Amino acid sequence: MTTLVELKDVCLSFEGRPVLDNISLTLDKGKITTLVGPNGAGKSTLSKLVLGLLKHDSGEILRQPRLRIGYVPQKIHLDPTLPITVERFLKLARGSRRALGEVLSRLDISDLLQNRMQQLSGGELQRVLLARALLVEPELLVLDEPVQGVDVSGQIELYALISALAGELNCAVLMVSHDLHLVMASTHEVICLNGHVCCHGAPESVARHPEFARLFGRPEQEQLAVYTHHHHCDGEHHHHHGAPVIRLPARH
Repeated sequence: MTTLVELKDVCLSFEGRPVLDNISLTLDKGKITTLVGPNGAGKSTLSKLVLGLLKHDSGEILRQPRLRIGYVPQKIHLDPTLPITVERFLKLARGSRRALGEVLSRLDISDLLQNRMQQLSGGELQRVLLARALLVEPELLVLDEPVQGVDVSGQIELYALISALAGELNCAVLMVSHDLHLVMASTHEVICLNGHVCCHGAPESVARHPEFARLFGRPEQEQLAVYTHHHHCDGEHHHHHGAPVIRLPARH
């Protein structure tokens, strides 16, 4: 596997308060890595270190030179007094390499071009933000809570779409998520974070790890089975590096 970003024993403090302690991880082409952890665990901070938006105090961060990164932030602030269409928003994206029409078609949002950003539903907004990230033809996608404001079936759809895109683009994905059980079928590695790495590994093993259970409560086996099962959206599913890639129904 080609490693695009590697963190070795990285530490970071804010005003003398330790936020991240001895974090080590690798982000490899074609691999989806999901960060889970309670509020205040440092998940967004860690993603910003990977992006180069924050400077670490100690340890080492190695990046492939001229790495193209697509980023979906946790929040986007749009001034309601300055209406902007989806088309204008996407055309403002810097470093576009991929044709806009191709990305819109792949994400099934071509019909939203003339809609105002402020009028989009949660699921539509997340797809538009994902489209903006894809326009740079990323080698690494960093997604901070990419299913915010989306209902459960829409979340499963979005995670499946991200999984499929990672396979198609052969890019690395670092995703921040609150809900391991929804993301389980669409990730290769889970890192459970609480200022330090509590546990990491395949999603099924992390979900049963005592440290994960201490932080989140032990999931019911039945609940776990629902989300680890390969969801059949149209009767077909494919595998990419061990993670199911789900054929999606049309966007609602």
